[in-house]
Amino acid sequence: MSFTWTPHRFSGGALALDVANSVILRHDDERRIDRFEAAGQMDSFPKAAANFCAERTLFGDILPVKRENRTDFIALRELIDRYFRARVLGESADLLLADLLAALAGVLKRASSDGLDAATVRSTLRLIAMPDPERMKICRNCGWLFIDRSKNKSRAWCDMAVCGNRAKASRHYRRKKEETAP
Repeated sequence: MSFTWTPHRFSGGALALDVANSVILRHDDERRIDRFEAAGQMDSFPKAAANFCAERTLFGDILPVKRENRTDFIALRELIDRYFRARVLGESADLLLADLLAALAGVLKRASSDGLDAATVRSTLRLIAMPDPERMKICRNCGWLFIDRSKNKSRAWCDMAVCGNRAKASRHYRRKKEETAP
């Protein structure tokens, strides 16, 4: 399967969330797609992040994760998703935080300073220390994690142009169908 990294794929608002969101339909086992499993996608992600990621100016040019570090990086991605998802849902996340911090330290020890893995660690630490944790949300349409930077903290979708539009179109379709039902 071939993919293109587009601005929508970087709608998380932080590199660590964009990495976590590299799994499409994470909670649908039948339709789930891990973009990093597709050939070349993990290698092309850093260049796309340099163009589209909200934190691109913080990390500058980043290199792909070294082949020997990829298994740990994928494990870190999964911990990032689990920890922040639990935090958004108001679940107890202390044990997940301990696991995440241990994984961050392990990945950082083996990462090159300009690698995607090191940049993801730094982004994750910034998110853990985020002053307004209630701004992190889960998209109502696709389930991705994102930071709500709207003035009144009312954003419901990771990307209005894609997920917001799909949700509104679906709602409109249901309303029209109900109006025409006998």
